Amino acid sequence: MARTRRDQQPGYMERWDEFEARQARAEKDTPRSRPPRDPVAPLDGDALGGVPYVELHAHSHYSLLEGASSPHELVRTALEQGHAALALTDHDAMFGAMEFARAAREAGLRPISGLELTVSEPATEGDEDAEGGEVRSHLTLLAETRQGYANLCRLSSHAFGLRETERRAQEARRLDPVLPLAELEQHADGLIVLSGCREGRIPRLVEAGRRAEAAAALDRLVGWFGKDRVFVELQDNDVHGDRPRNEALVRLAEQAGVGVVGTGNVHYHERERHRLQDVLVAIRHNTTLDECHAERRPNAEFWLRSPREQAERFARYHPQAAANSVRIARRCRFDLTADLGYRLPSPPLPEGVTPLQELERICRERLGERYRSPEELARAEAQLAEELRLIGLHDLAGFFLIYHEIFMLAQEAARDVRGPGAARSVTNLPPGRGRGSSVSSLVCYLIGLSHIDPIHHRLFVGRFLNEEMVSLPDIDLDFPRDIRAELIERVHARWGREHSALVAAFATYRMRSAVRDVGKALGLPAAELDRLAGLASPYDGPGQLPDQLARSPQFRDRAEARGWRELAALVPQLAGVPRHLSQHSGGMVIASGPLIDCVPCQPAAMEGRYLCHWDKDSVDDARMVKIDFLALGMLSVVEETIDLIAEGRGRIVDL
Repeated sequence: MARTRRDQQPGYMERWDEFEARQARAEKDTPRSRPPRDPVAPLDGDALGGVPYVELHAHSHYSLLEGASSPHELVRTALEQGHAALALTDHDAMFGAMEFARAAREAGLRPISGLELTVSEPATEGDEDAEGGEVRSHLTLLAETRQGYANLCRLSSHAFGLRETERRAQEARRLDPVLPLAELEQHADGLIVLSGCREGRIPRLVEAGRRAEAAAALDRLVGWFGKDRVFVELQDNDVHGDRPRNEALVRLAEQAGVGVVGTGNVHYHERERHRLQDVLVAIRHNTTLDECHAERRPNAEFWLRSPREQAERFARYHPQAAANSVRIARRCRFDLTADLGYRLPSPPLPEGVTPLQELERICRERLGERYRSPEELARAEAQLAEELRLIGLHDLAGFFLIYHEIFMLAQEAARDVRGPGAARSVTNLPPGRGRGSSVSSLVCYLIGLSHIDPIHHRLFVGRFLNEEMVSLPDIDLDFPRDIRAELIERVHARWGREHSALVAAFATYRMRSAVRDVGKALGLPAAELDRLAGLASPYDGPGQLPDQLARSPQFRDRAEARGWRELAALVPQLAGVPRHLSQHSGGMVIASGPLIDCVPCQPAAMEGRYLCHWDKDSVDDARMVKIDFLALGMLSVVEETIDLIAEGRGRIVDL
């Protein structure tokens, strides 16, 4: 079940709770207006104090079924331990990038945008782990500049198959993202590259004793990125082989003349969360803990340590290994919360005409058609003048013209879907319906976004448009399912798949799914897990499991049994944890420039649709315009009923 993270996160920091409370109070006073964020000072590249180490390699639970902590838990722990900055480098995707950046900036922690990318290259002799003639490995990438962040988004998009044209290739990449290594050369600007974790190509070659090939792989990165933007990554999590590998990597870096940097490969914010991380890996591989030893972390040491502890840990390998992490953090000045650069597309306009003038022209053309009564026309004239004044005040004319263009696309889609001879076409039934506060707007009525006459019904527009509003007006459009499906494809065709995408949602764990998944990983009997899951409602969260066990006579006596005790401890930890990516019910984002410079995008599960990596909260935090057109089943029923009446009774009903 997809839910907004702001309804589900149990671990918000106190500062975030205070912010949400302020937001709720402000929304009570101005119902449709979102209050502005508290101003946050621009990032100062040198404002890291005397911290000896910055963590540049950390995963949140947006490394799906791999990371075991939320961005907020990582931020909170980083602050408690004295970190001044933190990088989020989730696997291949940037699902949590904005959520992390927003939480970090609100808390006074410097966020660094990054990515751990899976890359592939042709296999060579000696590559025992090669599959299909290629070998895969990991690289850590950090955004130094705005251009670097755009390149991160493009690389992630390409890894997920956005540029693939054949559906089979799209599906393969969507389900198993990977990027050909050679593509890095075209997107190296503004990025700092680290040689990767234990699954990196260079560390693996070093461990295999293939030093010449490791040196060649490092030289290739230097050729693409430049010597000052390539660092050999050292990791020490007390795993067997860490010390000799790191010592060999230091020698390799010194021979190549590049820097070394230590990282923690963090997968959870505290050591106690390691068991959940093991369970998530078992869930991802659809097996039990006992059967996935090779895929699990080798120990419980992949947690977020303090800067002092990490500085001491890496001092044994190189005197600059920890200090270089601070130098890199100072160079990564890009601030996702302020530097995104998103713009709504400009509507097509006649030469010399402003958006407000064009909007007024469209509205006045239709004013005389809609209002014949002198009294209603006079009220409509006054209402239109006031709405246009407010639209001009808030510079919203282009916003309304984009919606008008989408409505015109919807009309075309409706004509094609219905067919020219259908009864619903003969009666000129609107392609969709507006709802919510937008139906009070005369401008929305005149440009086709609403079928409700606000003048005749004397509707109050102040909830939709007012002097004090600080966010974009909220316009929800409902369509029959078949028209909406066609409209989405037309929007993609009109603005292009690199400029438009559906908004993501994340299916998060409820009690039923958590009990089944965790129980299977623990090796508990499937039939008993099904019985326990069946006691929960579809809306019960994972945190309610201990109470459920205590209330259930058939399970109460098992509360202290080893596997069941662990189930009761682990399931509540899945509250708010995303299980997989899904699609928002109706939200879509379009951009004037390539949207994939702002957020990674990928093919959706449904052919012909494209999905961005952010949910509606991140889209909102990014100040992107989310256009909502929703599939309403009742409208589909109404349309079909009109056609059936015409076929069966020979009568055309005009609604």
